[in-house]
Amino acid sequence: MLTILRNLKKSTISIVFVIILLILQAYCDLSLPSYTSDIVNTGILKGGIDSPVPEVIRASELNKLLLLSNQNEKDQLLSHYTLLDKDAISQNERENYIKKYPLLNEENLYIFNGNDKARIEDLLTSLIIIKYGFESSQNASNADNYMSGLIPPEYSAVGASMDLILKSITDESKEALLKPIKEKLSQIPDTLKSQIAVAYVKAEYEAIGINVNKIQTNYILRVGGRMLILALAAMVASILITLLASRISARLGRDLRNQLFGKVLSFSQAEMDRFSTASLITRSTNDIQQIQMMVIMTVRIVIYSPILAAGGILKILNTNTSMTWTLGVGVGTVLALVLVLMIIALPKFKLMQKLIDKINLVMREILSGLPVIRAFSNERHESERFDKVNKELTKYSLFVGRVMAFLMPALMLIMNLVSILIIWVGTDRINTGTMQVGDMIAFIQYTMQIIMSFLMITLISIFLPRASVSVGRVNEVLKEKVQITDPEKEETMDGSKRGLLEFKNVYFSYPDAEEYVLSDISFTAKPGEVTAIIGSTGSGKSTLINLIPRFYDVTKGQILLNGTDIRNISQHNLRKRLGYIPQKGVLFSGTIKSNIAFGVPDAGEDIIRKAAQIAQAEDFILEKPNGFDEPIAQGGTNVSGGQKQRLSIARAIAKNPEIYIFDDSFSALDYKTDSNLRKALKKELKNSTVIIVAQRIGTIVDADQILVLDKGKIVGRGTHKELLKNCEVYYQIASSQLSKEELAYE
Repeated sequence: MLTILRNLKKSTISIVFVIILLILQAYCDLSLPSYTSDIVNTGILKGGIDSPVPEVIRASELNKLLLLSNQNEKDQLLSHYTLLDKDAISQNERENYIKKYPLLNEENLYIFNGNDKARIEDLLTSLIIIKYGFESSQNASNADNYMSGLIPPEYSAVGASMDLILKSITDESKEALLKPIKEKLSQIPDTLKSQIAVAYVKAEYEAIGINVNKIQTNYILRVGGRMLILALAAMVASILITLLASRISARLGRDLRNQLFGKVLSFSQAEMDRFSTASLITRSTNDIQQIQMMVIMTVRIVIYSPILAAGGILKILNTNTSMTWTLGVGVGTVLALVLVLMIIALPKFKLMQKLIDKINLVMREILSGLPVIRAFSNERHESERFDKVNKELTKYSLFVGRVMAFLMPALMLIMNLVSILIIWVGTDRINTGTMQVGDMIAFIQYTMQIIMSFLMITLISIFLPRASVSVGRVNEVLKEKVQITDPEKEETMDGSKRGLLEFKNVYFSYPDAEEYVLSDISFTAKPGEVTAIIGSTGSGKSTLINLIPRFYDVTKGQILLNGTDIRNISQHNLRKRLGYIPQKGVLFSGTIKSNIAFGVPDAGEDIIRKAAQIAQAEDFILEKPNGFDEPIAQGGTNVSGGQKQRLSIARAIAKNPEIYIFDDSFSALDYKTDSNLRKALKKELKNSTVIIVAQRIGTIVDADQILVLDKGKIVGRGTHKELLKNCEVYYQIASSQLSKEELAYE
């Protein structure tokens, strides 16, 4: 994961911006249920009146409330209201006020003059409820009313004389009189108190002539408008988050692919042997896609879900703590469900990546060997082999798909059952007056948000292991220790020994192998000379050649180039002095010109043409419709094997290296072309060192020295004629290719 975090440093600003947007989105999402509750509780049930403190009240009504107050309470109330005397204001003011408050024509009003309604909210609520209690107790038809129980029976007998009594007694007597009522008042639920007070305010507004329907409509539109703004803000934030998360993920994928590709380019043959080509392709594509998806889901969900869950829990605690146990039931059920699914599906996710590797390997083998498969009419067997791997991957994919398909219906069932549970419990709370309908609706919404948050987190915990497998596979390549590295301090080569190649007591064994493939190899290849290497299949010819460009490093001994151990030369500096032509000609998509100029991109027309002439490739190139600009298909499928080899040779010649290495590069050429090519090479490359690995005696017959390999050792050294006389292995090879007459002549 450290590799991922290091690569995400480049996107730090974007990630910080995404986190800010996630907080904004969570704030918007968490605010919507509260506004929904306000619309239901205040906008619908309370008619849009959100406070028990009236903006305007009749003087007669305020006086009745003041009768129930002591002197301090009277002063507090009167400090928040200003008397609007219809006879004391000007005609213009009176007309303006009458438009708002029609009752002003008949009665003086008090107008609220402060901004801090909370300071007198509890006081006014208590006074309004006590007033309602007295009125209920005086009305015989309301004897069973809930409010009638607020007033002691002995007070009810006083009847209409209560106002007179309250006016005539002192504050101390009044306090003693109202004390038992206030004690009972504390037993009434706050929700019910608020509803009674707001109902009083609404009735007061109607009596004054205020349009309460307009108040309700304005409140719903105002709160609804805020909800709309929040929803739009959440939508914009979500779009920006998705866009930024995609960009962060895409940038990470690009960087990882570049690092992976660069690392693979630095691999020696030993590392390439450890990681199959199919596996490296899978790691560069599918595994990095899994990592990209992980980053998107982490940024989009893993960060967002805890914010939403924590915010939802805080909101619920502020809404109603008596029902939080229903939330625990829902979250616990979801976690139990996901845990069961993880136990079932998680092992299958880990297997799927390995099966993708396997299917890529089989597909690559079949496609690369298609001509052989067709030649041996073995299509059915290969089809069955691919079908077996494909069915295995399909089986696990279907299993995981079915498990995940079960998740959503089960989740919806749990969420619906939790909603029913909340409604069932909430209805009882509403009936007892401890909860409002809007609060229950908000509670359901918050619960669903919290459950979804926990669900998303747990779902991520299912997908993350699969992505972590991909991270490990990519990291395995990036952390692979390359066996062949450049020296810390490069040694300077002797310019007077240009092109001189020396093997000194070289031994080589493949990694983890017990026996040496090459043993005690010593020879010198000089500039202007052709050194040929021949031997039976498996004698170590190609292995020896691969040591020169450091595709492998020697196990023991030294290889010197221009008097310097090649391990003390940078790989770039070493390989730019070599012209390597592999046995199998490899061409790249492009043109003939681009392939010849592959090692020297800035090569001019004259260099390219001369290289093609020496390689005996000019004739067939000029026969092409576009000449040197003729397109080369991927893998060089539109040219023959012999043409591939000649273009590969031309590519090395255009580079003009110090040493040419031909690894059986004439095997696809006819004898005439082979002969002409060797003559041209001898003439044009007379100042270069030439090393030829060959199977045909005719290719190396004119070499200055021939090395005969057998079982990894040099068993013969000399010219063609010398080896015929004193090397039995060489003689056996020659006798298998030359006639008796040719041997006798030699």
